[in-house]
Amino acid sequence: MSGPGTAGAVETEPASARAGLGGRYARLWTASTLSAVGDGMSLTAAPLLAYTLTDDPRLVAGVTTALTLPYVLFGLPAGVLVDRVDLLRAMRGIDLFRGLLLLTLAVAVALDRGNLLVLYICFFLIGTCETFFRNASQVIVPSVVPRKLLVDANGRLLAAQTAGNEFVGPLLGSVLFAIAAAVPFGIDAASFLLSALLLSSLLGVRSAKPSTRRTGGPSTSERPADLPAAPGSGVDSAGPVSATRPGLLADMTTGARWLLRDRLLRGLALAAGGINLVLTAGLAVMVVHAHTVLGLGSIGYGLLLACQAVGAVFAARLAPRLVRRLGDEQALVCVAATMAAANVAVWLVPVGTGVGLALAAAACAGVTWDVVVVALRQTRIPRPLQGRVNSVYRLVAWGAMPVGAALGGLLSTAFGTPSVFAAGAVLMTMIAACLAEGARRRWISDPR
Repeated sequence: MSGPGTAGAVETEPASARAGLGGRYARLWTASTLSAVGDGMSLTAAPLLAYTLTDDPRLVAGVTTALTLPYVLFGLPAGVLVDRVDLLRAMRGIDLFRGLLLLTLAVAVALDRGNLLVLYICFFLIGTCETFFRNASQVIVPSVVPRKLLVDANGRLLAAQTAGNEFVGPLLGSVLFAIAAAVPFGIDAASFLLSALLLSSLLGVRSAKPSTRRTGGPSTSERPADLPAAPGSGVDSAGPVSATRPGLLADMTTGARWLLRDRLLRGLALAAGGINLVLTAGLAVMVVHAHTVLGLGSIGYGLLLACQAVGAVFAARLAPRLVRRLGDEQALVCVAATMAAANVAVWLVPVGTGVGLALAAAACAGVTWDVVVVALRQTRIPRPLQGRVNSVYRLVAWGAMPVGAALGGLLSTAFGTPSVFAAGAVLMTMIAACLAEGARRRWISDPR
């Protein structure tokens, strides 16, 4: 599954030749785009399928819980393992496995054998694969484009992922689900298999290979010249290379210790966890809310999800200007306040248009958060520790997702879906207040 991305502009073509990115990048871009569109279809169709099997919000939210639980269980080792394997071969294998998995699910749904347990197992395995694949896909780009073109290459890749995963995919998925429930999963399976085929054509690209020593990690001779030094490998861009590296547990512990000592990033990780808890709780029960409160069908639900992509693309232009105008601290306060207001709107406005606008505003705020926080992480974390510290940060931030999905289902069952967004508004207001206090103390511009 392609992960959510922050994009500067949505492109429908790689245009790699124009940018000088080359044919290898074009194949990587195409593989990622195909996968992203298929992902968006499946991630829209899965809650719709669950809702046809049960009207219990807890069980419907279980799909999101199953998908995000691997972020908690495997986030740390995945962040370290990307430095220890042949990335392209691993990515191809993951896509082949996911393609066969989704094909099996499509057949089961077509034969009326798809039940909740099958759905949970399938999406838990998909989430497990995605936990590794998301880290690997970010690392592999420097192997296929020159270093000076990394910004352009990453921007095009993330733009395509956002367009496919959050806009084109949900629209197609909801329409095709209304025709036949198995079709979105079948097309997603085909997208993974095509992606694996395209990745196979890149196997000549040199990427980091696993070491045969027990300590793990690439040796000096195994690291390609155009691939930046792997975090934790003992490699500095201007210094000597170490032939060995610590064990897996030691790598994870090092990242955790560094993050715990940095008060600013530690606080931002906790705030991101709270935000993700609120967003995932709402997303987990949105299909129930769309049907029971807003009176929308499958296509209407897909349109609601597509509104988030519109907000994200709009934010790509707005966010940098807003951050420059307000500064980092005040921009983060605005993010939390906007998300609180969006939850109030979904809570109190039982109209599809109003909810769509609220979701677009929340997505816009989320991209603005990334603009500030990703830059802070890139500048504050030492380069050799980037992979390990970021994996710990993601564990805290993404680890709240399955908790939010489960809580959303429980609240919705007890008090109705509007209560989920009411609780989200309260929690986001508390986060905004904490960020406002941090802004008053200038915790970013003058950290102590």
